Amino acid sequence: MSENLKIDPYGFREYDARWIYEKDINSQGITNLGKGLGTQIIKHTKKNNPRVIVGQDYRSYSEEIKTALKKGLISTGCFVEDVGLSLSPMVYFAQFSLDADAVAMVTASHNENGWTGVKMGIKKGLTHAPDEMQELKEITLSKKFIVNTGQEKEIKNFQEIYKADLINSNKIKKKIKAVVACGNGTAGIFAPEILRGIGCEVVELDCKLDWAFPKYNPNPEDLKMLHAISKAVKESNADIGFGFDGDGDRVGVIDNKGNEIFSDKIGLLIARNLSSKHNNSKFIVDVKSTGLFINDNILSKNKCKTIYWKTGHSHIKRKVNLEKALAGFEKSGHFFFNSPLGYGYDDGINSAIQVCHLLDNQNKKMNEIINDLPKTFQSPTMAPFCEDKEKYEVVKDIVKEIEEIKKNKVKIDGQEIVDVLTVNGIRFSFDDGSWGLIRASSNKPSLVVVTESTKSDERKKKIFDFIDGLLQKTGKIGKYDQKI
Repeated sequence: MSENLKIDPYGFREYDARWIYEKDINSQGITNLGKGLGTQIIKHTKKNNPRVIVGQDYRSYSEEIKTALKKGLISTGCFVEDVGLSLSPMVYFAQFSLDADAVAMVTASHNENGWTGVKMGIKKGLTHAPDEMQELKEITLSKKFIVNTGQEKEIKNFQEIYKADLINSNKIKKKIKAVVACGNGTAGIFAPEILRGIGCEVVELDCKLDWAFPKYNPNPEDLKMLHAISKAVKESNADIGFGFDGDGDRVGVIDNKGNEIFSDKIGLLIARNLSSKHNNSKFIVDVKSTGLFINDNILSKNKCKTIYWKTGHSHIKRKVNLEKALAGFEKSGHFFFNSPLGYGYDDGINSAIQVCHLLDNQNKKMNEIINDLPKTFQSPTMAPFCEDKEKYEVVKDIVKEIEEIKKNKVKIDGQEIVDVLTVNGIRFSFDDGSWGLIRASSNKPSLVVVTESTKSDERKKKIFDFIDGLLQKTGKIGKYDQKI
């Protein structure tokens, strides 16, 4: 059996594991992953028979992969509790609801067909961080597995428990008309029913499960999906449009005019709405997010604090947990709500519900609410090519250079750098609230560059030109995927 083993080491990513099945991993490789994960769970929980919640998304091969994964977990002594067809947040919720020791969700999220993967976690509400992924990789590839006898049981009708938990505490008064788009992914059997349950009038768009994804991948950052939602919102005269990814932990938002709202701006609107009821709260946002959080008059009035942190859903989730923050917002569309709004993990449907509460609380349309925010000029997230083996060194050198520029009060487009943040690459800010970011991508051979100006499109470009000048000097930067 072991001679047929296939498991590409590069499938172990920063926060989860992903492979193309069966090119990069086969059934035996998945079983060994289960053995590695089971061994790791036993080591961390110090239990011989820890209880592990397992679920899977809707793909033609996900059941087969789940079976192979369970086989590995059970061989180490784990007691597997299978909740069946799931969203990632449903599996996370099950760990709380059933008081289990760990989770393993078989999903490739929004990736194209052919991809598979596993999102996993041990501590409730948290998924693996980079050090835990490294440990899992070492256990799995070295085959240092615990051998014991576990068991499995099927948890029936858990979907209904998850749906009821979101519906019962989130009823709205207004009749909000919402386009709900699921790209034929797993969220199609959850999101429409839950949003109807809280009181929305739902217009379904591609909610029928179809693992061929005939129109586009369920990905709220995919332009095809966003354009389809925009069209449906305008045609149905809806108040809001929501797009959910393949495993339901992210949401994209379209306003009543059919315009996409960047997730960091949605996060700020939700934070403002929550701050009036939850004074003195903390909010966590990733370093790619708008600078408007810092001096927002409503957040300041309600004595709320914003902390900028490392990009990556696992990092933001952990920081929300550590700081006991009310919520966290990542620009990619992962939003995290802590007690009393949620359990700390990312749930795209709960995020959509919070947007519905925002609309429910105001006598304004969504486009009017977004227009209440000060106008800023944001660049897209740009990714200049940089070799994996060089990218962290390049960023380290740039950090030193920018810190020197700040120290020497050198002006960029007429302004001095007043603040630098180095938790994740470097984010440098100016007096007028404009800023720039350079960091290493966590999963690609590239850097990440973002700029935002509070003043003009031209100033946004000048900050980019400054960053690009520093990068080009290194001689280690290739083409950008896009430029402003």
